[in-house]
Amino acid sequence: MGIEGPFWRAIAVFRIASLGYAAVLLLQAGGYAHPVIGWAVIGVMAAWTAASTYAYSIVAWRGWWLLTMDLLVSAGCLLATPFVQGPTATIGTMPITATWVAAPVLAWGVYGGRRTGAVAAALMSVADLWLRGVRGVDLSAVPVNGAVLMFLAGIVIGHVARLAKQAEERMQRAIEIEAAGRERERLARDIHDSVLQVLALVQRRGAEIGGEAAELGRLAGEQEAVLRELVRSAPRPDRATGPRRRLIPSRRPPAAAVPWTDLSAALRRYGSAQVTVAAPADPVQLAPRTVDELTAAVGNALDNVRRHCGAAARAWILVENETDRVVVTVRDDGPGIPAGRLEAAAADGRLGVSQSIRGRVADLGGGVTILSSAEGTEIEMWVPAGLS
Repeated sequence: MGIEGPFWRAIAVFRIASLGYAAVLLLQAGGYAHPVIGWAVIGVMAAWTAASTYAYSIVAWRGWWLLTMDLLVSAGCLLATPFVQGPTATIGTMPITATWVAAPVLAWGVYGGRRTGAVAAALMSVADLWLRGVRGVDLSAVPVNGAVLMFLAGIVIGHVARLAKQAEERMQRAIEIEAAGRERERLARDIHDSVLQVLALVQRRGAEIGGEAAELGRLAGEQEAVLRELVRSAPRPDRATGPRRRLIPSRRPPAAAVPWTDLSAALRRYGSAQVTVAAPADPVQLAPRTVDELTAAVGNALDNVRRHCGAAARAWILVENETDRVVVTVRDDGPGIPAGRLEAAAADGRLGVSQSIRGRVADLGGGVTILSSAEGTEIEMWVPAGLS
């Protein structure tokens, strides 16, 4: 039902309470000359209370035809007051509808805002004043407290309802922006893990082979630079352009519908003469998506070791299964990361650390700590334990 749902439920409660109040007044027979007609009017009010409550609960039925019918029925019950009270009723006698006539004013305010709420209050007040004028009452002596209260109710409720709608729209837009940002980061990681690395490999191998392969390598290098710039300069969701209207649906199955996966087994495939993997003897069981993302993050960390430290550099992978989290540490014996290198790489569209490592782990609800010195670099990644 959205943010409007509580408003319509509150109006329904107000109708029922006002109907009970009108019935109590009639039961006391204070100033009512024809109580039988009064009970007939109460019956009409009760029937419309039930019908309008049901009609307003259906979003597709909320429209000006229902609002107009609501106002007409309420005004009709109000104008039936002389037939119930008789000609001897005093000025201070409560109309047969009592406070029940304020319900359509509230409904108009919730549906259309403070202006439409004020219009409904004006129409209902005109009906009340016309009723008193027909009965020969001196209008200058008629108290206007009821009309003022209806105006205030229509304007205030309409204003609050409009603010609530705007807040809901902004919340929905924020959700869309966040979803668009996450999808953009995921695509950027996928591009880095596949296309950009292949282009970089073609460029490097082409330069080593020479000849026509060198030209292919040069072209691959140019395309890599262009693609990195596109990834880096793509409109972010917090800019004025807003999120994309259509997001690419996730192809991953729900976490609860898939079995556990052993993280240690997935990381042992990185073991080699240069890479040592140390993991607990017992399986470190996590959701398949978590294992896939952590494995890809570790793979990017090892790619950075080979690229920046050389093929002879040693690396160590340590897996720790703690009580509430799983920690994966990748350490190397390279020269370390120069100060400002990671920030400059992210600004140039090189997403190996900022997205393929930090972004992946952040999406899993974890964190990354990077310690670097002249003796090597240590990247610690942790994620919550369990099917996260």
